[in-house]
Amino acid sequence: MWLHTEIKTLGDIPRYYARVSPDKIALIDSSVRRSFAELDKRTNRLANFLLERGLPRESNVAFLGKNSARYFEAVFGASKASYALVPLNWRLAVPELCTVASDAQIRILLADADSYELAVALQSECEQPFEVILFTNQWLDELTSGDTDPLVDVYQDQTALLMYTSGTTGKPKGVQLTHLSFNFMRFCEHNEPAYDWTSDDIKMLVMPNFHLVGSGLSIQTLYNGATLSIVAAFDPKLVLEAIKRDRPTICALVPTAIQMLIENSPVDADFSCLRMIMYAGSPISPALLKQAIQRFGCKFMQFYGATESGGAATLLRPEQHDLEHESSLKSCGTPLPWIEVDIVDHNGKRLPAGEIGEMLIRSPTMFRGYWNNPVATADVMQNGWYRSGDAGYKDEKGLIYIVDRVKDMIVTGGENVYSIEVEQVLDAHPAVKKSAVIGRPCEKWGEMIVAMIVLEEGATVTEKELDDACRKRIAGYKAPKEYRFIESFPLSATGKILKRVLRDNLISS
Repeated sequence: MWLHTEIKTLGDIPRYYARVSPDKIALIDSSVRRSFAELDKRTNRLANFLLERGLPRESNVAFLGKNSARYFEAVFGASKASYALVPLNWRLAVPELCTVASDAQIRILLADADSYELAVALQSECEQPFEVILFTNQWLDELTSGDTDPLVDVYQDQTALLMYTSGTTGKPKGVQLTHLSFNFMRFCEHNEPAYDWTSDDIKMLVMPNFHLVGSGLSIQTLYNGATLSIVAAFDPKLVLEAIKRDRPTICALVPTAIQMLIENSPVDADFSCLRMIMYAGSPISPALLKQAIQRFGCKFMQFYGATESGGAATLLRPEQHDLEHESSLKSCGTPLPWIEVDIVDHNGKRLPAGEIGEMLIRSPTMFRGYWNNPVATADVMQNGWYRSGDAGYKDEKGLIYIVDRVKDMIVTGGENVYSIEVEQVLDAHPAVKKSAVIGRPCEKWGEMIVAMIVLEEGATVTEKELDDACRKRIAGYKAPKEYRFIESFPLSATGKILKRVLRDNLISS
C-alpha cells in the first residue's frame, strides 16, 4: 500500500508534513533545528530564487558540501522548481569535479561555506559556465524571493536526483533517479515488515549525501514524518556527540565505520537509544558483526543495492542474522517485496542454487537511465533487468551471496573505486610502463587498494612520488595504500592482465 497518496514528488514531502504536523522537528543539524513548517517555507524561498534565474524546466542544480540541513533544503527547493539536484562529491579533486559538472551541464552550484573555495576553483577551471552561490543559513534567511509555494507542475517521471557513480571506463555516469522511482522505493519498503519506521523515530545521517545510502535513507526518514539527525561527515567523536545529544533510534553505517565507532567509543558510552543499525557498502566479517551486536545491543539489518536500483534490492533482516551459523551472516539476504534478483550465466540463462553468475535486478524503483549516455544505459539494462556487475549465487533457502565483482571495482571504507581510475593516473607517470590496481581483503577498510607497477627500463620512482601524483588528480581515498614493483604481469592468451592471479599471489604472499 502507499503510505501517502498525496506525496507524488520529493517537494511534496515538506508540503504534506507542514500541513499535518507543522511543528514536528524534521532536521537537527548540530544546534539548528528545523520544523517541517520551516523546511517548507525555506524550500519555497529557494525554489522561487531558482525560478527567478530563468532556468529551463528539468535543469540541473548542483550542491557541494558535507551533510547539513541546507543539503535537504537544496533537494526539496530544487524539486519544487522542477529541477534535478546533483550532489557533488566534496572529496574529489578539481579535475574530477570538472568532469561531472561538465557532463551534468549544471547551471547553478550551491556551495557550503567549507566548500566555497573548492567551488570557485571548479568554476574557474571548468568549461561549463555556471553560477556559484555561497549557500549558508544566513543567505537563505535573508533571501527576498518569498515563502509562497511556486506550485510548479512537476512530473513524476522527471529526474529528482542526478547522482554520479564511477564507471569501468573511469568516466563517471549520471544516474537519473526520478520522483516515481523514489515513490516506488517507499512502496516496496512499506510492504516490507522489517521497515517498521514510525514518525517517532530519529534517523542519524552519517554517510555522505552524494551516496544513495546517505540521501536515500534520509528521504525515507522524512517521507515517514520522522526526524533526521545530521552529522556532517563520519567521525567517531561527532557520531558519539550526536548520539548523546539527539538520541537517534536508527543509524546506517558501512562496516569500516562500525569498527571505528567500536574502537573509539568509551566503555560507558550509552547506545541504548538505538533500536536498529543498518549496514551496507562492503563485506562485513562475522567476527565484527558479532562484536557490534554485543556492543550496541540493538537489531542489525544489512541491505544490498545499487544507485541504479534506486535503493535496497535485498535485505538481510534482523531475524535472518543467525549467529549460530556464520555462513548466513555472509549473505546479503533476500529481495524486498516487488523486487526480483536473478543469477544468470554469460548467456543470460537462470542458474540453479549454488552456481555463481551475474546478479540481475528487476524493480519498479529502477533508474531512468544514465544522463546523456544511452549506450551505457543499454549496456546495463536488458529486457527490464539491471545487470549489477556483481557475481553471486543463491543457496537452497534463497539467501543471496556476493562472491566477487564482475567489474573491476574495489570497495574500500564503503567507497567504490574502479581500478582503471587509478591506473590511468599511474600510467601517465613517465617512470611507469604499466600498472594494475587491485583490492586486497582488509579487516579495517573491507579492501585495501594495492598498485602493482612495472617500470620503464632503467627508470626509478619512489612510492611517495607516485602517491603525490595520485592525490593531485584523484580523491585521496582512491590513492593506493601499498605499491609493489614487479618485473612483469601475468597475461592471458589475448594479452590481458590476469588480475585474479595478481590477487591470489598477493593474498598468499
